[in-house]
Amino acid sequence: MKITPVNVITGFLGVGKTSSILSLLHQKPADEEWAILVNEFGEIGVDQGLIKGQIAPRNDVMILEVPGGCMCCAAGLPMEMALSQIFFLGEPDRLIIEPTGLGHPAEVLGVLAADAYADRLELHATVALVDARSLNDEQHCEHPSFIQQIEIADLVLANKADLSSQQDLDRLREYLDSHRKGNVGMYPVEYGSIDIALLNGRCSWSASQDTHHHTDPEYVLAADLPMPACGYLRAENAGEGFESVGWRFSAEKIFNHTKVRSLLRQIQAERVKAVMITDAGIFGYNISGTAFSEVYLDECAESRLEIISVKSDSQWEQALMDCLKAE
Repeated sequence: MKITPVNVITGFLGVGKTSSILSLLHQKPADEEWAILVNEFGEIGVDQGLIKGQIAPRNDVMILEVPGGCMCCAAGLPMEMALSQIFFLGEPDRLIIEPTGLGHPAEVLGVLAADAYADRLELHATVALVDARSLNDEQHCEHPSFIQQIEIADLVLANKADLSSQQDLDRLREYLDSHRKGNVGMYPVEYGSIDIALLNGRCSWSASQDTHHHTDPEYVLAADLPMPACGYLRAENAGEGFESVGWRFSAEKIFNHTKVRSLLRQIQAERVKAVMITDAGIFGYNISGTAFSEVYLDECAESRLEIISVKSDSQWEQALMDCLKAE
């Protein structure tokens, strides 16, 4: 039975984890088959569509998604189900896991290191992406999820280095040193770029505690619900000091490109992600703070939008509806 190397790529909201995965896919050896498992805080599930829409259809990359909060919750059941599906479909040469930026990455590693996967998985380098400028934000750098990402990291990538000052980078180095990561490698990078060679180091993490955050295993996520007759549905989630609200729209619902683009630029939130079917084509949106990204997508089955913020705005839904074209 093949032993699959697995890398966990962590990072707080909007730091560029999806961009890093796309960068790695461009470096994937032609003779290898990879599996990508992405985990989202919100229930709608957008990342899978964002990644698939930016790469040509291919049989050598399997992309699965676990929305609805940390996938290690409910004693790891959502994650175990996703891993079972991956191994049912094949034996990948590499597995890359992107936990939600508000999740519990140490517990994700705990699931991967369980005896059940001893003959299937081998933990390789765990990567933490950090925007060095975020050390100026106490809500960010003192958040338990952010601290845990640093504590489990085998290497730290200071992403968006082109926007960071030397003082920002020095402050990040000091932060790492203060959290007992004085020996961890720190690499300034841009656009989430990761040298694939950095993934091959062995994971230094070891289980120190056995705690789990439980959810109801019978709960059906909004991402998996059938589309209602009205053609759209809404879902909310909250935890770790943040709220998420998201929507799914059937493919028959077409958005005015100019209006929806303008709306997404105006939303004040920690994170906005979307795949939208518009009158000008299909587009993917990735918004963090003032950074706005719009990319053309080859395909998507339906429009999906997720907003993560400290406090949701009740007016977002009506504004979104106003962007729909008349049927």
